[in-house]
Amino acid sequence: MSEISDAIRDGAEGFFRTQYGTISKMAILLAFVILGIYLFRNTTPQQEAAGLERSTLAFITVISFLLGALCSGIAGYVGMWVSVRANVRVSSAARRSAREALQVATRAGGFSAIIVVGMAVIGVAVLYASFYVYLGVDKPNSMKLTELPLLLVGYGFGASFVALFAQLGGGIFTKAADVGADLVGKVEQGIPEDDPRNPAVIADLVGDNVGDCAARGADLFESIAAEVISAMILGGTMAKRCKIEDPSGFILFPLVVHSFDLIVSACGILSIRGTRDSSLMSPVEDPMAILQKGYSITIFLAVIAFAGSTRWLLYSDQAPTAWLHFALCGLVGIITAYLFVRITQYYTDYKYEPVRTLALSSCTGHGTNIIAGVSLGLESTALPVLVITVAIISAFWLGRTSGLVESDGTPTGGLFGTAVATMGMLSTAAYVLTMDMFGPIADNAGGIVEMSQQPESVREITDLLDAVGNTTKATTKGFAIGSAALASFLLFSAYMDEVSAYAHQPLTQVDIAIPEVFLGGLLGSMLIFLFSAWACSAVGRTAQEVVKEVRRQFIDRPGIMTYQEKPDYARCVAIVASASLREMIKPGALAVVSPIFIGVSFKILGQYTDQPLLGAKVVASMLMFATVSGILMALFLNTAGGAWDNAKKYIESGALGGKGSDAHKAAVTGDTVGDPFKDTAGPSLHVLIKMLATITLVMAPMFL
Repeated sequence: MSEISDAIRDGAEGFFRTQYGTISKMAILLAFVILGIYLFRNTTPQQEAAGLERSTLAFITVISFLLGALCSGIAGYVGMWVSVRANVRVSSAARRSAREALQVATRAGGFSAIIVVGMAVIGVAVLYASFYVYLGVDKPNSMKLTELPLLLVGYGFGASFVALFAQLGGGIFTKAADVGADLVGKVEQGIPEDDPRNPAVIADLVGDNVGDCAARGADLFESIAAEVISAMILGGTMAKRCKIEDPSGFILFPLVVHSFDLIVSACGILSIRGTRDSSLMSPVEDPMAILQKGYSITIFLAVIAFAGSTRWLLYSDQAPTAWLHFALCGLVGIITAYLFVRITQYYTDYKYEPVRTLALSSCTGHGTNIIAGVSLGLESTALPVLVITVAIISAFWLGRTSGLVESDGTPTGGLFGTAVATMGMLSTAAYVLTMDMFGPIADNAGGIVEMSQQPESVREITDLLDAVGNTTKATTKGFAIGSAALASFLLFSAYMDEVSAYAHQPLTQVDIAIPEVFLGGLLGSMLIFLFSAWACSAVGRTAQEVVKEVRRQFIDRPGIMTYQEKPDYARCVAIVASASLREMIKPGALAVVSPIFIGVSFKILGQYTDQPLLGAKVVASMLMFATVSGILMALFLNTAGGAWDNAKKYIESGALGGKGSDAHKAAVTGDTVGDPFKDTAGPSLHVLIKMLATITLVMAPMFL
């Protein structure tokens, strides 16, 4: 077991070093670009009044960008470091009892999840405190406290920049290896999953760590960072408009909520206990039910912590009941998160109707399986969108009726209400990330058990954990999309605020009846489809290289099938690693360059056609449409992919003819199509949506 685990660890750490070496070079290049832009741009009247020079602003933005990138990289590394060490411990625990294996996997996931969330909070808090002291905030003739959060946007951009490339590179790696291993191993040679005779099996297991653990760690890290910063900006803007005497409560509220998240999630994780009783008489419990119980405990504690922190930080004498309204906004967010997790579970868990219908369609062939999977994915976008609609409207109106008013009596607080709902949604992020990290750890443990040829009873336990892990990975993606939708709505509002501040004139609405603005929206939607296409085709091209290599090894070394020769695992790992680093550049560059190119082109057009702010408006429209298309596209890709995978698992559990039947072969085809959907294009889209929002915040002065 430990020999296999070492091979997985070496592969994962080797790829991680190369991948992050490439990403860090790109980040440093981009830092110089940002420095150049900020040295030659306008400042806001507030910044001029505070005596902030362009050079100071430029260095502040670059430092926060690099710190965000560094922290995001560390968050990814921690996720991978833990998972490559936990997998062998889970396979060892599975030899004793299912409950103990579940406990080891959950605690390992919990450890990395808590570090990821903690890093996001500490990173923003340290930057905030350093700028506060360095700039002498709230002293006479210096910066106002409410202006400070705008200086942190670089941190969010750095985090999402690294997360996008980590998700793309890791996603291409894991799925190309998986598709290659499945197509030749299962379909052509008829050997089981994770069989030691398959030359691509180690590459597949390495991919689970770099694609799921490292990339999802960086993804949720940047979700939290982006949401904290946008909520701080909106809290500061609102406190300034309402002339609240001490705005620090409204600005620091997001950091406090996420600090409580660490405590409530830790309680939820520790509620999952194992037994070391190895008597096989104890019935195997449903791991999903145990994880759900932990989630319910976390939610219950989160509601209490949230209500307490709103009363403590958001109470103001101007509107004594405002804190209650914001506490309800938080409750809306928590309910939204719970509903998202349940809806995704309904569409991807084989206990429910949709996946069973999909499995049944495999009995009539490969084509019907694909049709059923695509239609299931398309249908699964409806319920989440309805939930987001209700959440945003109710949070906005709860905030608007909170009693906080501007100096002229207009009610304000609607947007801050939405921000609080987003915080509520992410207030159990550490536990949800734990459920996500649990998936790849269980998957790896199953691979180690199969490769070290443990007894069937042990493989049954890891198979059960693996199927649950597939569902938890899908539910986390649902959760990440929901939070991305709410967070990008906030970042969009923050962008409008920032443009107004730089342009010295209000930009409160964007009119899509203006042809150029409408075209901006069309380009934004196109960007989502083109990006998804490039991400999927990258997996396809890399998988073809793996398939050729695996076939070559089976022909050149006939002794592999009879266990007389050992496959060359390292060759497959090397092929996938170099190809995924090469393939991640094109879609990533598209995401970074497009908004800047569109903004600058339309700004120049606006100067010739005498339309001020055209560049900023077109970018705003691009952001809106890209967010809407991105949410729907990601929901479709994630759910369809997860459902195909679990339909295959359902047949493998003995239904509809079991392993090796025609239905199983059709289900493997569906799973292969779903692989790049759910693990490459889908998860990269959550990051893309938020990166478009943070890049426009950082580059806003270029569009004016």
